[in-house]
Amino acid sequence: MNIIEIISKKRDNKKLSKEEIEYFINGYTKGEITDYQAAAMVMAIYINGMDYEEIKDLTIAMANSGETLDLSDISKTIIDKHSSGGVGDKITLIVMPIIASFGIPVAKMSGRGLGITGGTIDKLESIPGYRTDISLEEFKNNIKEIGISLIGQTKDLAPADKKIYALRDTIACTDSIPLIASSIMSKKIAAGANKLVLEVTCGNGAFMKSQEEAEELSTLMKKIGELAGIETICVVTNMDQPIGKAVGNSLEIEEAAHALKGKMEEDVKQVVLTIASYIIKLAGQGDNLEENKEKILEKIQSGAAYEKFTQLVEKQYGEVEYLSNIQKAKYIVPVKAETEGYVEELQAEEIGKASLMLGAGRQKKEDEIDHTSGIILEKKIGDKVEKGEVLAYIHSNKEDIEETKQKILNAYMIDLEKPEEYKHILNII
Repeated sequence: MNIIEIISKKRDNKKLSKEEIEYFINGYTKGEITDYQAAAMVMAIYINGMDYEEIKDLTIAMANSGETLDLSDISKTIIDKHSSGGVGDKITLIVMPIIASFGIPVAKMSGRGLGITGGTIDKLESIPGYRTDISLEEFKNNIKEIGISLIGQTKDLAPADKKIYALRDTIACTDSIPLIASSIMSKKIAAGANKLVLEVTCGNGAFMKSQEEAEELSTLMKKIGELAGIETICVVTNMDQPIGKAVGNSLEIEEAAHALKGKMEEDVKQVVLTIASYIIKLAGQGDNLEENKEKILEKIQSGAAYEKFTQLVEKQYGEVEYLSNIQKAKYIVPVKAETEGYVEELQAEEIGKASLMLGAGRQKKEDEIDHTSGIILEKKIGDKVEKGEVLAYIHSNKEDIEETKQKILNAYMIDLEKPEEYKHILNII
């Protein structure tokens, strides 16, 4: 068995055996298979796809490429939540402290930004001192002591996924159902949670462009979860426009902190309450979703949810004071409407590309992120706009931002008629 034959087989759209998939994953993890060979393999998967059995074998091989965590000594119920990615998606940063404030243990291993979509780890690392690379022993101790830990992929947990994840970002292979499903679920299997709520985004700012694709991905991940003994619920959300106002790492930390203090944008609120209420149900703390939403609002109003967030930051060596005094970029520039009417479209993909141009994401896997750059959206779909009114603010450390400004203007479509109400939650699977 050799990697060239395996690449050729998938290139020719033939089914790979479990042994061939394991050979690829193990070889790439150990460095015996080169980046350029892995890139060819990933591209062949992207173009030709995989059937359920191949995806299942790929997921399990990736999960078993390193250590797997056993958290059963902490609790019978360990909760995780994951998003398939979006623009301005700070939901994890809000939901997980809320859940931990209920005394439900949260074990979360997140990824970095991929393409135009932001990464929870990049956002957390915009907090000075916050460490996403703590040891697995410290990860477990934090869950025991404060009920929550949010870390990046360690070299020991699903290392194959960490390598493939970074590779996908740089060879235009992000929006692939087999690659997304195996990436997400391998991390979940390795990280030790037994209850999982997945936010599966769809629309022009997500990897899955249509609701049908998002539902297909949801069904697939739910099946893989059941196979691994993880009770899984998928919430399909709309990513035709960014979620919330902030797009960019430290800006999203600031919005998350405000949300946990009770100042929450309506679209963020709908998604947070839906996902968190299902997590509470999975954890056996309430079957009535509407009652769960009321309990969540109480945790926010009492300050318990924000307190849990500050405990998390402090426990992982971050500066808690920074949450109340977020550093801003050198230049803050308004983008003003050139016409009047209602916002009919706000293309999340274009906003994501604009934030990438500012340095808020990576175009090459070795790129450094500018944590303070990004965009604050002042107008969203359905909002009334007057000519000359501010649509958004650009936060940049670069002086030349004319191209970015034009991209943001192009992301807005303004019409004289008010559009239909924008739906945030599309389906529950």
